[in-house]
Amino acid sequence: MKLEEHPTVQAIRLRNQGQKPPEPQILDAASLKRMVLDAGADDVGIVEIDRPALDDQRSDILKAFPQTKTLLTFVVRMNREPIRSPARSVANLEFHHSGDQVNEVARQVVRQLEADGIRAMNPAMGFPMEMAEFPAKIWIVSHKPVAVAAGLGMVGIHRNVIHPKFGNFILLGTVLLAAEVSEYDHPIDFNPCLECKLCVAACPVGAISPTGSFDFSACYTHNYREFMGGFTDWVEQVVESNDAPDYRRRVSDAESSSLWQSLSFGPNYKAAYCLSVCPAGEDVIGPYLADKKAHLTDTVRPLQEKAETIYVLKNSDAEEHVAKRFPHKRLKHVGNSLRPKDIDGFLKGVRNVFQAGRSKGLNAVYHFTFIGDEQREATIEIREQAISVSNGHVKEADLHITADSATWLGFLRKERNIVWAILRRKVQLRGPLKLLLGFGKCFPQ
Repeated sequence: MKLEEHPTVQAIRLRNQGQKPPEPQILDAASLKRMVLDAGADDVGIVEIDRPALDDQRSDILKAFPQTKTLLTFVVRMNREPIRSPARSVANLEFHHSGDQVNEVARQVVRQLEADGIRAMNPAMGFPMEMAEFPAKIWIVSHKPVAVAAGLGMVGIHRNVIHPKFGNFILLGTVLLAAEVSEYDHPIDFNPCLECKLCVAACPVGAISPTGSFDFSACYTHNYREFMGGFTDWVEQVVESNDAPDYRRRVSDAESSSLWQSLSFGPNYKAAYCLSVCPAGEDVIGPYLADKKAHLTDTVRPLQEKAETIYVLKNSDAEEHVAKRFPHKRLKHVGNSLRPKDIDGFLKGVRNVFQAGRSKGLNAVYHFTFIGDEQREATIEIREQAISVSNGHVKEADLHITADSATWLGFLRKERNIVWAILRRKVQLRGPLKLLLGFGKCFPQ
């Protein structure tokens, strides 16, 4: 049958005969917000796709849904006491069910918009993500900056969004719309974060610094142990085990059972204590203001005193922090799964794995020249326990490293030996070897 003879095609042609193409719609902001709240959200904001705050993720959003003109962002409030519990099964139950509610709200909103003839898409609150890109960016929308741009809160020193009313006991969702809206929202004019530093005190791996810096690697290694990175490390433990007794020496029965639980129920967070202890937000702050000592005794100390296994990279800042602050907690060394798959990933990700404490006393400029499959020039400077990355060669180098790109990536993935690479001239140095050794100490494997 020819297309024009198909009954469905003929019915549509007849229905549309004489009709003009629909005018682009401008949706009413108040009605749109009411739709989201009626679907089960606790607060909602609206941001246009051209907002400068979205510059670094606009291309990814448009790649997933090229028609995007507006982003609906909303929060679902979590129950506070389950998140505060030292029993992480209780906390994770709340995380997962609240996350399911976020996804259901977004799905319901998209269904209603679709029924009204408006194209829309709902990226996941968390998982599933675009795992084919791992360890590069795997998410479509960064919900936090969208929520901040829409006035749903500000990011605290613990890197979580704090809603002015609900505090950080929220999860975020986003819906992408192929339509403009009559009115857009803007950031609030204050940060609800109290800078009380309770998140600093509670974090078992010292990922949150009192000065505002954040050790991504420490948080990722422990809190997300049973997510993608920890899973790949576990698989390698299985592969490298000689037999069942050897596996049990590497991985306890409790750890194997915990991983089974994450695989069957959903990935379980190991900590998220920064959320648990945060007293910010109108609905949250009352008891803290009334009795700060009681908040410390009832909420913070049970998490600090909990006997548990803390997962760290060997020779990392986190390892030193746990030994010093929480000697009653059991340290366990695990592998680093943040392995770049290309030079661009190495340069973008180097800040995430940098260990500020291990860099103490090192002040140097490194020029990198990558040759071979990937050709690139870059500068990495480590100074005063901070790191910066620049394209091209800038400033005067203390050490110049020329490396075959495939060899360098193999070294980072522990598939190549750096001494072998230097002897084979796959990696060439111009400057003191000790600076390369100092560089390596800043990125423990």
